[in-house]
Amino acid sequence: MLSLLPRFALSLLVVHCVVPIALAEVPLADIAEAQQWSELSKELRRDGINFDHAQADGMTALHWAVYHNQANIVESLIRAKCNVNAVTRYEVTPLAISATHHETVTVKLLLDAGAEADVRSPGNETPLMIAARSGNAESIRELLSHKASLEANDKSGQTALMWAADAGNTEALDALIAGGADLSATTPAGFTAMMFAARDGKLAVVKRLIDAGVDVNAIIKSDSKRAGERAPRDGTSALIFAVESGHFELAMTLVEAGADPNDQRSDFSALHAISWVRKPNSGDDPDGDPSPRGSGALSDLEFVRAIVAAGADVNLKLITGKAGKAILDTQDATPMLFAARTADVPLMKRLVELGAQPLMPNVDGCTPLMAAAGVGVRSVNEEAGTEPEVIDAIDYLVGLGADVNTVDANKETAMHGAAYRCFPLVVKRLAEHGADCRTWDHKNDSGWTPMLIAEGYRPGSFKPHPETITALRVAMSSK
Repeated sequence: MLSLLPRFALSLLVVHCVVPIALAEVPLADIAEAQQWSELSKELRRDGINFDHAQADGMTALHWAVYHNQANIVESLIRAKCNVNAVTRYEVTPLAISATHHETVTVKLLLDAGAEADVRSPGNETPLMIAARSGNAESIRELLSHKASLEANDKSGQTALMWAADAGNTEALDALIAGGADLSATTPAGFTAMMFAARDGKLAVVKRLIDAGVDVNAIIKSDSKRAGERAPRDGTSALIFAVESGHFELAMTLVEAGADPNDQRSDFSALHAISWVRKPNSGDDPDGDPSPRGSGALSDLEFVRAIVAAGADVNLKLITGKAGKAILDTQDATPMLFAARTADVPLMKRLVELGAQPLMPNVDGCTPLMAAAGVGVRSVNEEAGTEPEVIDAIDYLVGLGADVNTVDANKETAMHGAAYRCFPLVVKRLAEHGADCRTWDHKNDSGWTPMLIAEGYRPGSFKPHPETITALRVAMSSK
């Protein structure tokens, strides 16, 4: 996420009561903190006053006058030759505080008096970034007229344009674009202003950036050494960010502007991603991610219809995949297979309505029915799809002609999947649909029969599941 505004001295975060104070030998900073402006004006006319006296945290009278947005006092202090670049213990200057305001008078006064336009605050933020975050376009223009750097980066590599985009401040964004901001600048993690806006649902910002000529098909190319573990998948576009964040109206705005609805440079297309957006893998895991809150006028299923109408291939096969022990290879997987994997019957029905072929397998021959049953499930009770949902998905697919006795290239069957999920009622339902133990009671390529899987022979720390063992025994005895 983008950095928050600088956290000024702790005293800035509390409400200060205005109480009378004795003025004899009281520093100007204390008088300014108490907002006794008439008394402070009198003090300014006295000889021998230390205008730059700082409190314990480094706050001066000028800091406080700016904080309370007292332009007349700021002007008087500047005339008295106070230090306009005074720094607190928290490395905060008066200009940094001034940039948080929606008024511009104090910004101009300080800059005209020699305040450093690119002075850095904690987190390496500049006043231009702070003004962008605050949304003050006039302050941005004032800073730029005093040679503030448009392309300065904070500690995360973010520019002022990214701050404005993330905050949704369109007027600030316009001022930065007019000033010549680099629209394609990236952080070490590969984020651009467009990607921040798409991820955070800032539709008005996205439209402004499109009008400014931003490439809607640009993708993440992260500097992994600098970005660390927080870097997103290489190849992720603004469209994928929008979809994964639940901003479907914004996503369609990008498609209408030329974003490729079939783009899978992130290894997944938008129609594949919708499956985990609707049903993230969380289950009983208290740390699991919820579905995104999202934004806009389109629901997820309405978005599916809209993007297919805009050219998304409802039967698009993924080019790349990841093979491994008990892993569902995504190569050649269609959106239908992904929907089945999460046992999302409403999504499956919408895809079929739009022309999806419900029986298309992945590169290994694993069908949507097998994925729904549980082939590829590794984390019991944490992967999407409850037992009743899986049963509904199997019933739906069987009704469309799916074969419960299919064996894939890894020698997996739907019954192996039911054992992976530890769903005894799914075992029973597969048997009712004709799953033949002479077909499924064998070892897969990992050396596991459905019974061995239920007994605990599988990846991870796993204990036997007695109910599934019993259901498998019943299914075997029925033949």
